[in-house]
Amino acid sequence: MTVQTTSHATGGGIPKSLFMFSIIYGGMVCIAGVLGNKQVSLGPLAVEAGIFPFLLLVILSSSIAALHGKAIADRLVKYGFIPLIASILLALLVLSLPPSPKMDDKYLDAFNTMIGQTPRIWLAGIVAYGVSQMLNVYLFDRLKNTVGKYVALRGAIAAVLSQIIDTLLFVTIAFYGVFPITELLLGQMLAKVVLSMIMVPLLITFFVSYGHKLDGTDPKVGNTHDH
Repeated sequence: MTVQTTSHATGGGIPKSLFMFSIIYGGMVCIAGVLGNKQVSLGPLAVEAGIFPFLLLVILSSSIAALHGKAIADRLVKYGFIPLIASILLALLVLSLPPSPKMDDKYLDAFNTMIGQTPRIWLAGIVAYGVSQMLNVYLFDRLKNTVGKYVALRGAIAAVLSQIIDTLLFVTIAFYGVFPITELLLGQMLAKVVLSMIMVPLLITFFVSYGHKLDGTDPKVGNTHDH
């Protein structure tokens, strides 16, 4: 990292943007599976609500790649497996413990339905997360050679392609052989592509700009990893 970046780091020597974005990233890894239990309607599109934290994961990893380099972003994605797997193990532990007799049956049934996912779904989430997030960082970095300084465009292209792969992996691993998945695949892909094109350019521009502000760096000066 540059002298300018590290001079505005936290007390432990971590740049403020990396510290803050990493905390948000870990939270989104854990909440994505929970929110994914609800299907939401966005106009003509039907999509599982987990796409919103997953898109934030894409945006944050790309923003960190722009601010601190591909190697740091790759490490962030790998560290993301820790809260993801820890949250699954904690869910299994809680599900295995006997419920309190004072707990209302309807709340217990709702909890077990929402949290008690099948091993295939958990496996699908782990595989899809790792592959799609690593692919997103790789594509975002490689696109420097073509679209260069246009961070929003690079982020949108990387997000669209990585989200398509995410959907293919997750739906296939989780539901292949359980029911026909073609319609679900196409619907989820369309929804994720549209949302990626709308949300990613705006939010990645914000996060990169805010990251520069936190670190005290000048985005116009070619002294960051993205230049």
